[in-house]
Amino acid sequence: MRLVGQKLLTDFAKAHADARSPLQTWTAEVEDARWLAQQDVMARYPQTSFLRDRIAVFNIKGNSYRLVAQISFKNGIVHVQRVGTHSEYDTWTL
Repeated sequence: MRLVGQKLLTDFAKAHADARSPLQTWTAEVEDARWLAQQDVMARYPQTSFLRDRIAVFNIKGNSYRLVAQISFKNGIVHVQRVGTHSEYDTWTL
């Protein structure tokens, strides 16, 4: 998959050092993946929630952080839209 929005991840990792390694792992796995449907994502990340418009919510570092991305299966693109703490996620309107 092609990953868009890596600057958000880099900036977040600078502010939350404990998220750096899990975000690097997630990034590498996504870039190596070939997801054709939601089931492919769920096979690797079973705790992922899917919302409208192909919006996926990933748990990062257990349940400490949330990453919101829109996935275009047809084009092979994962677009990171937000990343934040669990408590920040609770305030987001998605």
